[in-house]
Amino acid sequence: MSNNACSTQQEMQKRHAQQDGEIQQRLSHIRNKILVMSGKGGVGKSSVAAYLAVALADRGYRVGLMDVDLHGPSIPRMLGLKGSLGPASGEGKATPVKYRPNMEVMSIETLLGDDKDVATIWRGPLKIGVIKQFLSDLEWMDLDYMILDSPPGTGDEPLTIAQVIPDAKALIVTTPQEVSLADVRKSINFCRQVNMKILGIVENMSVLVCPHCGKTIELFKSHGGETTAAKEGLPLLGSLPLDPAVVSSGDAGDVTLLSRNDLPFSKAFSEVVDQVIARTEQDAAQQSSKASGAKENPQGSGEAVQGKAQKTIALPISEEKLSSHFGHPDYFAFITTDDGKIVGRDNKTSPPHEPGVLPQWLHEQGASVVIAGGMGERAQTLLRQNGIEVIVGAPVENPETLVKQYLSGSLSAGTNTCDH
Repeated sequence: MSNNACSTQQEMQKRHAQQDGEIQQRLSHIRNKILVMSGKGGVGKSSVAAYLAVALADRGYRVGLMDVDLHGPSIPRMLGLKGSLGPASGEGKATPVKYRPNMEVMSIETLLGDDKDVATIWRGPLKIGVIKQFLSDLEWMDLDYMILDSPPGTGDEPLTIAQVIPDAKALIVTTPQEVSLADVRKSINFCRQVNMKILGIVENMSVLVCPHCGKTIELFKSHGGETTAAKEGLPLLGSLPLDPAVVSSGDAGDVTLLSRNDLPFSKAFSEVVDQVIARTEQDAAQQSSKASGAKENPQGSGEAVQGKAQKTIALPISEEKLSSHFGHPDYFAFITTDDGKIVGRDNKTSPPHEPGVLPQWLHEQGASVVIAGGMGERAQTLLRQNGIEVIVGAPVENPETLVKQYLSGSLSAGTNTCDH
């Protein structure tokens, strides 16, 4: 190899190392990274990614939305996003497009100029480089959530995310019919092969509610996502109905439908967001316990970290199984765990169901986790304000079974059964 070629190679290695360092520095300021993916196109993956980012921002979180679907970017149009990259920061890096004060967006379409229909004809290495640049060459704000919209399948883009962002979690979108579920199983296997944790499955277009008679129509069969989630031991984060308002809103770049309580889609999507928040907070708490355990025992004992923390898990019970509604059980079961095992149980009759009473009572009883079938948003907020982890949409099982599933990380939560 000539001296010039050797020098060029060394310079490239130096630039790559610098870029990798910048990426890791930026990722350290992002608490949760969620890759929204699907096995096939046309299942509403980008809609779920866009609405998830907006819904999290509406709840006060700082959110980044990165569109890594480089050949078919659709995020800017769904959001009605105008404008371009922000001015360079103190470090000379551009800032993503500001969509809201607490939400930033980046998509390749932002860089295409006026012709939004131009095709991006790129091979793998170029796509990988662009994704890395989205992270290293932009000055994202400190984020609570980074939502990444990936193209369908298991190609370069999701593989790059898995390699560059090793702590990213996958949210897999499907529709109920088998042709979609077959590809979803490939996405699940992809995540397992690259060691990417799966946050859960969202079943989109589950049913159509007739706007005239209110009858439910199963256009693409039903419960396919739920069945696949149960078979694969994964959480079902929620089922979203097909709604013409979603289609028209997406075409118009209008996201205000998320705040419409009269739409079944909006109510169902709110429950998906609840699940995402609860599960990311649960993961954060487990990581915190793990870090704390490592500091207390730097030599390492080989024991599971989650087991080192004692927990009191409260569950509303009716007829010896999980009650369908948080506020009206026969009693609450308080199950104590230690070292990843159940060590005790105490049944207590709850006070009368009045606004704000149960969350405060559970806090006074020492509950650190509440597992419920259905629960209103206000109760969830009050519990979390008291430092209590909340899991809703849990199946109707006996409490010990649910606690064991929670401890093993296999608790499959479905739809929040509370209707208010």
